[in-house]
Amino acid sequence: MGASVIGNNPALRALLAQLLATLLVGGGIYLAAQLSDWRAPWLLAGLLQGLLAASLGSWLGLARWWWWLNLLFVPAVLLSSGASLPSWVFFLAFLLVLLLNWNSLVERVPLYLSGARCQEQLVALLATRPADFRFVDLGCGPAGTLLHLARRFPAAQFVGVETAPLTFAIAWLRCLPQRNCRVRYASLWRTDLSRFEVVYCFLSPAPMAALWDKARAQMKADAWLISNSFEVPGVAADRSIELHDWRESRLLLWRMGGEPGASSGE
Repeated sequence: MGASVIGNNPALRALLAQLLATLLVGGGIYLAAQLSDWRAPWLLAGLLQGLLAASLGSWLGLARWWWWLNLLFVPAVLLSSGASLPSWVFFLAFLLVLLLNWNSLVERVPLYLSGARCQEQLVALLATRPADFRFVDLGCGPAGTLLHLARRFPAAQFVGVETAPLTFAIAWLRCLPQRNCRVRYASLWRTDLSRFEVVYCFLSPAPMAALWDKARAQMKADAWLISNSFEVPGVAADRSIELHDWRESRLLLWRMGGEPGASSGE
């Protein structure tokens, strides 16, 4: 049970990486002190701990943005201990990270950003739809992809839903000037998918099975469900488009209203 909870929660995996790295580096420093006169500078020890914590986090399957958080956490604490900055500055920094990545803790969905190649392929796919299609981005992040598509297809309607408070605020403000694009502070589970011809998501493996059940129950027969990288367990996509980026991403497309077909690369 405990292993399952840790495995499903990236914050607990990050904490585990920090604790293991601290124990290993602390043990190494203790042994070095017992066997020689060398004493590791605190900042060097912090950097070694950060590198080890980042590596352990990657081994535990954390997203890449956690790598930097694990790397810099202890060095930042050590630097701040000798700085004149007030404690609220570091609390504020922690709060900002939490508000940007709230979904990682609550819904096990880290903040992923769709790249330029993903946007290009989405444009190519959407160009085959009728001009007045309706599109929803489930977990739109700061709305970069949503805005890019809304500008390319002015006759269509675009909606983003987001529940990370600070991320939502950024997305909402960015989309205000775009007349065919709006962002809602809402959970994807409370979003009625029947109103959209295209549903796009870049989530994580955790919610995909439940999202498929929701899509099958609500989406129309000619609608598309498009997932960036993450598969629906046991359900082959009708189309698979390789994006050839550093993440080895691909777009997976399911057409509602029929039996899923076999995956095909492009």
